[in-house]
Amino acid sequence: MATSSTLPEAYSSLPFKEISISHVPASSPSVTKVVILALSRPEKYNAVTGTMLEEMETAYELFNKDDRVRAIVMTGAGKAFCAGADLQIGFGGLMKSKQDEASMNSFRDRQVSYYRIAIHGGRVALAIAGCIKPTIVAINGPAAGVGFTLTLPAAIRVAWADAKVGIPFSRRGLTMESCSAFYLPRLIGLSKATHIAMTGATYSASDPLVSDLYSKLLPTPEKTVEYAVELAADIAENTSLVSTKLMRDMMVYCPPTPEGAHVLDSRAFISVVGSPDNVEGIKSFMEKRKPQFKGGIDQGDFPFWPWWNQSTEKLSKI
Repeated sequence: MATSSTLPEAYSSLPFKEISISHVPASSPSVTKVVILALSRPEKYNAVTGTMLEEMETAYELFNKDDRVRAIVMTGAGKAFCAGADLQIGFGGLMKSKQDEASMNSFRDRQVSYYRIAIHGGRVALAIAGCIKPTIVAINGPAAGVGFTLTLPAAIRVAWADAKVGIPFSRRGLTMESCSAFYLPRLIGLSKATHIAMTGATYSASDPLVSDLYSKLLPTPEKTVEYAVELAADIAENTSLVSTKLMRDMMVYCPPTPEGAHVLDSRAFISVVGSPDNVEGIKSFMEKRKPQFKGGIDQGDFPFWPWWNQSTEKLSKI
């Protein structure tokens, strides 16, 4: 883990330009267990730029190191969650990545000036998924394109019932990005995911085609954010990061057979039995008090984690 000297005294003081980070409560002068990351280009409906994605990736690197942070709420400033990529900037800068086969193979990791949305979106998605601290997304307004796909790796998503969401890639001559081809069919099933991707249409969050993405639908944007913060606070105060991170990964990276799942969950279960968080969880329950969980994922304690291949090296024939 990083030393405290590498972490900010307050996230609200960091000089980000296109995101903002606040504490809960916002008046707290020091870092709180729950932090709120807001996409912050309200005059552009929080349309995504390379700068915004760079700042998000930096923020998640800090969150992952910071023992003070135990849960993250992601939302949008103003009336929108995120309108997708800023099309006024466009994708012209990506054309240099099509010069030859080698350039296209290395596209996902290249530094392509301001026009890195497709590349960096996947890296932010992986940062959200990999962060030990869970993210709760509050869809408080329209979420389109990358503004939709970036929410999929989050631990939990809640939404304003009337928020408009969709992935209009098929109507723009584009394809899915930000690891969404992995997450979307796993979250709502292949049939609905294919329907959404093929039509490129916009749906209300309460539409049966997309509503299963959200564990709760709320009546107003304000209630949506309020509920997400309450949920994050409950998770931060009452759950073990060891337990929540391992269980998230067990479900996302589960082996493809019941036998494989049995091997994995047996290994994970025996590893946490008798751990400090397990002892504290049982003791606090018996003593009828709030738990004081302090554990984290350490490969010395969990040498089998991660059990999946984390490489982003070129896949065969891609």
